[in-house]
Amino acid sequence: MPVFFKDEFLSVLSKTLCDSSCSLHKLNSVFGLDKHDLQGYHVHTNQQLHKTIPHTKMERTDMATSAAITCQSCSAEISEKAFLDTHKVCPECGYHYPMTAYERLELLVDGDSFDEHDAGLYSTNPLEFPDYEEQLARDYAKTGLKSEILTGEAKIGGQPVAITISDFGVRGGTMGAVVGEKVTRNIEYATQNRLPLIIVSRSGGMRMQEGTLSLMQMAKTSAVCVKHAEAGLPYISVMADPTFGGSTASYASLAHIILAEPGARIGFAGPLATASINQQLPDNFQKAEFLLEHGMIDRIVQRSEMRSLLIDLLDFCVNSPH
Repeated sequence: MPVFFKDEFLSVLSKTLCDSSCSLHKLNSVFGLDKHDLQGYHVHTNQQLHKTIPHTKMERTDMATSAAITCQSCSAEISEKAFLDTHKVCPECGYHYPMTAYERLELLVDGDSFDEHDAGLYSTNPLEFPDYEEQLARDYAKTGLKSEILTGEAKIGGQPVAITISDFGVRGGTMGAVVGEKVTRNIEYATQNRLPLIIVSRSGGMRMQEGTLSLMQMAKTSAVCVKHAEAGLPYISVMADPTFGGSTASYASLAHIILAEPGARIGFAGPLATASINQQLPDNFQKAEFLLEHGMIDRIVQRSEMRSLLIDLLDFCVNSPH
């Protein structure tokens, strides 16, 4: 794997931070990656564990001594403690299983540094969609979240950042009015306080129960991303599996640097929609590896390396002269 911080990379990154019109995928061209560098990454279908992976810290503690699980990718037997110690990555084949928002927060930020913002914002049922409120209540209870998405300020490697982390456990991570509002507010907070911005996306698209109110969030979040870029502030987007629909078509793709986990499915339309066009599409065309080859993302990062890479990027973006 090539050395990460090349002179060319620093030059392009500096230009990107100072010029929001710079092509977002130019960073990819200076990493020096080729097909051989991708051989260590595995592409798998989205399969579930035999056991339900717990969402809350209490459940995670209780399961530390329980029975082993079978990896649905390679059939390896893994103790649940080892599974959690590797941050839900199979130690045998490297398949990345889903993480909750709280787990990802614990993985990325400095201990006890997270200050949550807008925790009191939660979805209602403006269109009176049948059973919507009950579905939300079940998801909140299952995930332990107060709202659909975590937003706030934290430190990563000692560097203050504004951070947003979505959770697929609440309505599939879809973006409704509250998700859009919380994302918008956190980006505005980052701009006003001159903070780097990090958004970790995991979304099934837009929330059909909120109709046009949901679709409006694409324009709103995109507008504040532009304001943040015009202020000369860095934005790093991390795409986890899956990142689809309006999130991909708006804020998740508007970062200076776009990172993805191995095998992450990323796209605008899901399988049913793409099948409806009656066109033969390339294999795995919505996988992170394919998108990296075609310049849509900047790097694929193993989960165990994500925090250290973010620390390096933040250090350069904030402390290096541009």
